[in-house]
Amino acid sequence: MRLFVAVTPPPESLADLQAAVAAARADHPDLRWSGPEDWHVTLAFLGQVPAPVTARLAPRLERAAARHRPFPLALAGAGAFPATGNARVLWCGLDGDRRALAALAASVAAAATEAGAPPPDAGRPFRPHLTLARTRTPADVRDLVTTLGAYAGPRWRADRVELIESRPNGPPRYRLAGHWPLNGDTLSS
Repeated sequence: MRLFVAVTPPPESLADLQAAVAAARADHPDLRWSGPEDWHVTLAFLGQVPAPVTARLAPRLERAAARHRPFPLALAGAGAFPATGNARVLWCGLDGDRRALAALAASVAAAATEAGAPPPDAGRPFRPHLTLARTRTPADVRDLVTTLGAYAGPRWRADRVELIESRPNGPPRYRLAGHWPLNGDTLSS
């Protein structure tokens, strides 16, 4: 299975962001825009993970999540990878307790490595973001980053990590494979 671990904003935050990007989406049909059903903040991309490793991953992610307290976040601002003048990815940034988010990402990556699924991006700095759009050929998105740069969404509470399967063929693109609460809080399904 192709897997990643993420934090997903609540529906209200996703709806607010969707409304904020609606005009930009209409003005830039050349970009491949993602929608709220695909929006998440990746903590660790794991890539292709064999079934035995996946089985070892779940209890380790549960323990990693339990070591962290819920914390506040908000979707805010915009940027592009690798740069705004020749972007392949347009993203929305995050505000709030980014230190807690980075610590959670480090714990998740360590849990994945212990399970035998070291993240392929290990050693690179954690750059939290939510991907809004992609393009196959580099695009100048400076106008979009300027327009969306002032975006400040509602605060929400990150209270769980999710293990998500990425499915290249057919909808849904992502399938929830498991979720674990931060600090042992109970979750509603």
